[in-house]
Amino acid sequence: MNLGYFGFVNQIRVRFLTVLFLFVLQLFGDLQVYSQNLTPKYSNEFLTIGVGARALGMGGAQVGAVRDVTAAYWNPAALTGIQHQYEASLMHAEYFAGIAQYDYLAFSSPLGDQNQLAVSLIRFGVDDIPDTRFLYDANGAINYDNVQFFNAADYALLLSFGRDISDKLKIGANAKIIHRNVGKFAQAWGFGLDIGGIYIQKRLTLGLMVRDITTTYNAWSHDADLVRDIYAQTNNEVPINTVEITLPKAIASIAYDWRLGTQFSLLAALDLETTFDGPRNTLLSTSTFSVDPRIGLELGYKQLVFLRGGVSNFQYIKDFQGMESLNYMPSAGLGVILNERFQIDYALSDLGDVSESPYSHIFSVKVSLEKLPSNYRKFKAWEGR
Repeated sequence: MNLGYFGFVNQIRVRFLTVLFLFVLQLFGDLQVYSQNLTPKYSNEFLTIGVGARALGMGGAQVGAVRDVTAAYWNPAALTGIQHQYEASLMHAEYFAGIAQYDYLAFSSPLGDQNQLAVSLIRFGVDDIPDTRFLYDANGAINYDNVQFFNAADYALLLSFGRDISDKLKIGANAKIIHRNVGKFAQAWGFGLDIGGIYIQKRLTLGLMVRDITTTYNAWSHDADLVRDIYAQTNNEVPINTVEITLPKAIASIAYDWRLGTQFSLLAALDLETTFDGPRNTLLSTSTFSVDPRIGLELGYKQLVFLRGGVSNFQYIKDFQGMESLNYMPSAGLGVILNERFQIDYALSDLGDVSESPYSHIFSVKVSLEKLPSNYRKFKAWEGR
């Protein structure tokens, strides 16, 4: 009786591991299908998630609102607003019930009195995926010791530069190196450029960020010999070396900072992300471009405690009856500045589980060292921001 039970359990485990392994292989095999179209709508999507719990708590509306080291990702022109000699940020988040790990690390430092440099590292990965190709030994018996594990991960290294042109105008650029891998089965290297700018008029900030302005190319190489047999058994096409292209997108932003008495402040931001690869499921979609808005608010108390909220990812969803409704992803967050050096931020995305995506808890920490003197850089436009 017990032997029968354990045999049944082993069969279930074998089927589960095999299905999971085939699913992962199919995912990276689909990369070939996408790249054959040379201009896929969705490429390097891990770079669209965003960084920093402050930003994600505001729905990602940051191109005109950002003012710290995370500007290296959102808009490198805003790096010039950093008022410390050194600034670093660290973030960790988990997605899909902890299956995927998302990590971010950044550091910035000035170069002269008008320039700012930053380096950022982003990783999005699924770890410890079982490789069940050798689950059965030569005698046809199950041997769990033959199960190996591999990771599927995406990495991005951002080298950022921001320059202070005047009190009102700032510009910046990113050079990004991308590496993606699926264990020993496939890997890719890519390179791209972003440019950004901001214009500050008193408490109003206008921002513009153009991602992948030169288009970003990922060159994929596949070790077909590792999967040739299993692909033949499942009637799948063996992948070949390919090139994946990420098209440019532009994000226009407006942010305004109110003073509510002597102790409170309110920052409101609106970002409009525009893609040029045809219709998408966004709030505004045409045959040539699509616009996806993001809205964010930040209420501050004595510039020490912050309450945040945002809305993003607007989509039209049809139910089983064919009725269409507008869906969106809300978010909320908190921020506390412990002293001049440490800031802790928390964000909860998809508050109330309104959208189809599960909510995620996001934490980030920012460390600032050696405050710069007021005459070091043109801080007038950034005063109070």
